[in-house]
Amino acid sequence: MTQSALHLPLIQAPMFLLSGPEMVIASAKAGIIGSFPTQNSRTTDELEQWLITITDALRGTEFEQLWAINLVMHPSYPRRDQDLALAIKYKAPIVITALGSPKDAIAPVHEYGGKVFADVINMDFARKAAAGQVDGLALVCAGAGGHTGFISPFAFLKEVRTFFDGEIILSGAISTGADVFAAQVLGADYVYVGTRFIATHESMAVDDYKQLVVDSNLADIVTSDAITGVKANWLRGSLAKAGFDPDNMPGAADIDFAQAGSDSKRWRDIWSAGQGVGNIKQRESIKDVVDQMVEEYGQSRKQWQGA
Repeated sequence: MTQSALHLPLIQAPMFLLSGPEMVIASAKAGIIGSFPTQNSRTTDELEQWLITITDALRGTEFEQLWAINLVMHPSYPRRDQDLALAIKYKAPIVITALGSPKDAIAPVHEYGGKVFADVINMDFARKAAAGQVDGLALVCAGAGGHTGFISPFAFLKEVRTFFDGEIILSGAISTGADVFAAQVLGADYVYVGTRFIATHESMAVDDYKQLVVDSNLADIVTSDAITGVKANWLRGSLAKAGFDPDNMPGAADIDFAQAGSDSKRWRDIWSAGQGVGNIKQRESIKDVVDQMVEEYGQSRKQWQGA
């Protein structure tokens, strides 16, 4: 990717049931890296159509390399190997692995010149992924939407840097250009931004979900493993609507990504968001969001240099 193409060191986070070809293409053309989880497509045939749409839309432009694919590597995910094969076939510039070991993706992705990043939520996972020769680590920190972390980004990044000199994506309630600049000051190469894009026009979220994000704030975020078996941040209003008591959530559910298709009602009707949700005040396009963040980023750099 060229420096001129990437307007911010920002990856539009791969969001379950929310990120699709329209969001990826709009993100890339706005000058950030677009991404999506493969399980957002209902079948491998649909996934291939999505990859054709993305690569055709970006081919020959300066944004051609500004996209990534997110793969669930957990053994319970039945399309694991087929999705990886399609990522390789269409030469995804970045493959982001999650919920499992990245080792099976590393050699074939490196063979065509792609990069492999691994989502990690703690030091054990970070060390294992680093030992496997990944190109980068995505540190999922406290405050991140969806499947979240619990470690402060300050502590996590600093300790990971003691043994890993590859690229680092930092996440956790990042929603402004100032946040992006602050992450760079800490030593991150990129940031994940997810929640900030839920209410955009290009998001696959239903209208009620988008409006709930606009109307919510930090107090409306509930952390629970009762829905997927993995700790995640959920919107209080959607939990209540689904029949849960947000202040007394049940114990952990079983982890089973075989049911993680986009037709799963359990996942579709209970909505996630990160702790930065209070920064979202309106529905707008991805370009408008990125343009605003670019301006905020530039202002932060000027303030820093003038200090």
